[in-house]
Amino acid sequence: MKNETKRKMKERFGLRRDIFKEFLAEFLGIFVLILFGCGSVAQAVLSKGSLGEPLTIHIGFTLGVMMAVYMAGGVSGAHVNPAVSLAMVILGKLPLKKFPVYVVAQFLGAFTGSCIVFGLYYDALMDYTYGELAVAGENATTKIFAFSPATAKIFASYPAKHLSVLNGFADQVIATAALILCILAITDKKNIGAPTGMEPLCIGLVIMAIGVSMGLNCGYPINPARDLGPRFFTALAGWGMDVFRAGGCWWWIPVTGPMVGGAVGAGIYFLFIELHHPEPEKQEENSVQDKYEMVTMS
Repeated sequence: MKNETKRKMKERFGLRRDIFKEFLAEFLGIFVLILFGCGSVAQAVLSKGSLGEPLTIHIGFTLGVMMAVYMAGGVSGAHVNPAVSLAMVILGKLPLKKFPVYVVAQFLGAFTGSCIVFGLYYDALMDYTYGELAVAGENATTKIFAFSPATAKIFASYPAKHLSVLNGFADQVIATAALILCILAITDKKNIGAPTGMEPLCIGLVIMAIGVSMGLNCGYPINPARDLGPRFFTALAGWGMDVFRAGGCWWWIPVTGPMVGGAVGAGIYFLFIELHHPEPEKQEENSVQDKYEMVTMS
């Protein structure tokens, strides 16, 4: 009976076109990423460091990415990042016509994930801020545990006090390029690659590596959807348009920097590694006949 009900539901509601399935997979994947990632930041900030620290935030984003890839990888490839989608378009691994669909799904999923984190920690947020939702501004990264009322940093990135615009842009290009290089290496079956089913774990560990080595300047957003989607949410949820003005109008750097980094990473991997893979040997037309004759003559 259960199987029959499931079959009828699949016939009635199951999606037929791949692009719709991929949209939902990208949406759900980045939703989970934000739930675990921004949720870990919220717990650390709102508990004033008693239930979290930078390492737990790194772990939250690592596991968020890993679970997102496990969840969506078999359907859409689990890009969950417009920079990754752009890299795949450049390398011919994603049709250009699908690119805007993936990006829209990623932004909507990140926005929705922020809504859920906000609702989950609403009472704690109100208690922490006394109802005053302040924008973190330029000190968001360096003061994450300074217990100031600034809480916009829970959802989006803000630059450290020492960071210039040029250095911030370079930070995002380099970190995202490193991400793309590692993802391409992990998924490249003509290289060593990762064992089947272990790719999500390996990609999660890449996020951990980036977090512990490149997180000082601005908290390694490396994902336009992960940063801009939650930033739009904070603008609507009470923090106001200061989320776009803070840090010298910082918001555009974690949007454009990762896209440039995605293109750079794709180009470097192609030129240095993929271009030089040996072509598979072409099977000769008479190979099947030769093998047959060898068997019959023996």
